[in-house]
Amino acid sequence: MPEVTPGYMEGSLGSTAVDWDARLDMGRLRATRTKRAQDAVTAAGYDAVLVLADPNIRYVTSVATSSVSGAGGFHYSLLDADGAITHWDSADHAVVQRRSCPWLTDIRYAAPGIGIVPAALGGGDAADAMLAAMAAEVAAALDDHGIAAGRVGLDTAQPGLARLLEARGHTVDFGAGAALARARAIKSEDEIECLRICAAICEAGFQAMRERIEPGIRDNEVWSEAVRRIISLGGEHAGGKLSSGPDTWPKSQSDWSDRIIRPGDIVYADFYNIGYNGYRSCYYRTFSSGPPKRETVDAYRRAVDNLYGVLDGIRPGVSTDEVAARFPDAEAEYWDYYGIRDGWQMTTNHWGHGIGLQLYEIPLVWRGVSLDHPMTLEEGMTLAVETQDRDGSQGVRVEEMVVIREGGVELLSKWPVEEITVVA
Repeated sequence: MPEVTPGYMEGSLGSTAVDWDARLDMGRLRATRTKRAQDAVTAAGYDAVLVLADPNIRYVTSVATSSVSGAGGFHYSLLDADGAITHWDSADHAVVQRRSCPWLTDIRYAAPGIGIVPAALGGGDAADAMLAAMAAEVAAALDDHGIAAGRVGLDTAQPGLARLLEARGHTVDFGAGAALARARAIKSEDEIECLRICAAICEAGFQAMRERIEPGIRDNEVWSEAVRRIISLGGEHAGGKLSSGPDTWPKSQSDWSDRIIRPGDIVYADFYNIGYNGYRSCYYRTFSSGPPKRETVDAYRRAVDNLYGVLDGIRPGVSTDEVAARFPDAEAEYWDYYGIRDGWQMTTNHWGHGIGLQLYEIPLVWRGVSLDHPMTLEEGMTLAVETQDRDGSQGVRVEEMVVIREGGVELLSKWPVEEITVVA
């Protein structure tokens, strides 16, 4: 594989701010993200965008939103084509942000006209009143930005809110999400360093698993120790799971298990949505409780070879159909086992997806869609690439977090992958 060694922040210098080392620069990170979002607003022809989805709010404002996706209505932001921001948040959060976020100079109290509050009200007049209050707030801010009747983009579909803004003379569409997704696709070096540190934190979790996996211990006991290690290092836990034995093929649907690990069991973990400074991981590794069977070793070798065969094809300028063709075909992906006919039915088993402030970002590399609808890979995109295989009764999974660099990829993930990690 054409692995690229970074020339900047090589090896993650540390996650603590210091004056004697050039490390992650939070001010530069904030400024770069806001400028890229502003450029995206301008390029898309908007006078302003109303940002409702949490990852986009984080990208534009650097406010630490409380969830990783969705639009709950407790916070939202307006970004205009000149880069000016108005941010709304719930009472306590707004007060704290006025004190601790000096880069935001216009913070107001949110009228929760979408999401959680209208849902709890069950619709009706009360929900309509909240939506009207929210629309009035947004319209007033647009006036303050000098936009009396402009083209306004929303990053999530909110038809009711759009109608109220249109009644005030604005033209509204829901294309801002795609514009901001494209802005977020290329990562700055500070964003990449956040992902690099995030991967390092996940590796501390893998080490905790290596120390805890043994016959007689339950899956949730191993997982809880891994999560404790992650949180102790400043990581954010918003998802992930550990599976063992028969739950490794097909992968269990539950993120929680009290299954007791037995000798000879395969155990794998997916650190998805482990975060550092908001940036999200997706990182699989496989363990064996005692020496694995020959069939398991062979399955693992196939999975790793498939993974690195895909990574070999990734570089700037390459089309995703070329890369997707390197993933296992119908026979190697066990379509007969699943009883399927189309590649799109094999979601999440073998693919590469963008990672950043959200678990799934641009680009997506997947046989299910990329062969017929390709896109071009670009330098600075960050992906998690994952594969799996089976030994007849259990499954193995591996995944790497990478940056697309000129000439190949930089591996952000460093936990050994050549062989199954054998414990106990």
